[in-house]
Amino acid sequence: MLDLSRLRALHAVSVHGSVSAAALALGYTPSAISQSITKLERETRTTLLERRGRGVMLTDAAVELAETARELLAMVERAETDLEERRGQPAGRIVVGAFASAARGLLPGALARLTREHPALDTRLVEVDPHLSVGLVAQGALDVAVWHDWDIVPHPTPERLERAKIGDDLCDVLVPEGHPLAGRERLERSDLVGLRWIGNPPGTVCHDWLVRTLRALGSEPDLAYQAAENHTQVALVAAGLGVAVMPRLGRGPLPEGVVDVPLEPAPVRRLFAYWRTGASRRPAIRETLRVLREQWPQRAV
Repeated sequence: MLDLSRLRALHAVSVHGSVSAAALALGYTPSAISQSITKLERETRTTLLERRGRGVMLTDAAVELAETARELLAMVERAETDLEERRGQPAGRIVVGAFASAARGLLPGALARLTREHPALDTRLVEVDPHLSVGLVAQGALDVAVWHDWDIVPHPTPERLERAKIGDDLCDVLVPEGHPLAGRERLERSDLVGLRWIGNPPGTVCHDWLVRTLRALGSEPDLAYQAAENHTQVALVAAGLGVAVMPRLGRGPLPEGVVDVPLEPAPVRRLFAYWRTGASRRPAIRETLRVLREQWPQRAV
């Protein structure tokens, strides 16, 4: 008899690519995940993980077993959804994935409210890059993903997933105090041409927005400083090294030496929640969506 918790551990390693990442997603220690896989290897009399440098790789047998685990976990989710819907009260575990500024600026209040209003609900949070989170929902590793796109870089909804809009996150231009643009009441997009930029690395939605916007104006952006973390970008602006376009969510108070100037039309980062279509009947999903949307007006300033 195969143990479902051990199959869940194998599935998590398959989805997240490493023992440590699987442990983070499931809320266990890497040692606990490794022990689960070892016990599963004994039960199946099969080698499931092979060492590759500092990491591990799933064997062919493990890949097949992980796919079976995915199907079993989907069946368990359907059963749990039926039971939870019959009870009519949110219960069980719900794992939310969110990008950094949403994890900092929106999720703490929303998860605290869910925990307070529904004691039988076990809320979990995983900070994850936006370009990964929707796929993790589809694979069953996350129950809900808080995701974002920009007004000029829309993202379609994948099959077997649904989404609901949470809100619009407006963006400002951050400039060093004393910069020629610092005294302006507002900026137009043409004012962005010829500036030295601080921004996100390639492959991110924020980076794509900046590149597309400036290229539409006939200018190639001079992205001199690349940093994934918003606070690092703010520090670089404060040091007088360049300017940045930054959403308001999770930004926090600006330090001395940094001025925010509105841009018109304002860049809009749209926040969505994604979940699996099969889980739509689950009260925990419905409550999570409701709280996220109701919490948004308190954070979008």
